[in-house]
Amino acid sequence: MERTAIRRRLMWQVATVTGVRRETETARTIELEVPDWPGHVAGQHLDVRLTAPDGYRASRSYSIASAWSGSTIELTVEQVPGGEVSPYLVDVLNVGDPLEIRGPVGGWFVWKPEQDGPVQLIGGGSGVVPLRAMLRAHASAGSTTPFRLLYSVRRPESVIYVSDLKELASSDDVDVRLVYTRDAPAGEPRVGRIDADVLSEYAFKPEDGATTYVCGPTPFVETVADLLVAAGHDPARVRTERFGPTGGSR
Repeated sequence: MERTAIRRRLMWQVATVTGVRRETETARTIELEVPDWPGHVAGQHLDVRLTAPDGYRASRSYSIASAWSGSTIELTVEQVPGGEVSPYLVDVLNVGDPLEIRGPVGGWFVWKPEQDGPVQLIGGGSGVVPLRAMLRAHASAGSTTPFRLLYSVRRPESVIYVSDLKELASSDDVDVRLVYTRDAPAGEPRVGRIDADVLSEYAFKPEDGATTYVCGPTPFVETVADLLVAAGHDPARVRTERFGPTGGSR
């Protein structure tokens, strides 16, 4: 049975686009209906494959943005200039279109409701996508596990999931803090990157025993992970996921 499930996850299948939603000028959430979806854990990703009329194929990996809920899943894709896949997903793909996918994939960068201890989420740019899935899974499970999100973005109009994050932050168990690196809204006292001072003020302390998930561009992830370890956090509890310049999330 387990081998059959693994084979299913490794096989390409055709999903149908049932909804699209613009998140920012360059990011879009795509809702997919996947009849044979085997289910997923928050933090996992899947592969998307496009085939051109001449037979050329390109595939990329994207984090799943939603908690598991039947046969419907969501992806949030940020367009990469000059990319082969993301421009099509963000600007061309429409409701009713087919989309080849494969997955889910991944077992390390995941959160399950039965896990012990508080959870610290730290995302840079579109690295917030799998973290949003974890927040959604937390809400769906009715979990009371303390969650904190530090989300680094360039400016207010770059924030993905504006309404969603406000809704999720209304829970007593969830704290959301945005860190602006270029331009901040009026009244925001600080503009800059996540550094040791920000982590000391807003993140869980090493003695809290939190599991920390860091996702974003490679330099961002490496810097934050180094800061956490230098501050005394257990490296075994710091889980990282990074993406490079090609637009794939892995």
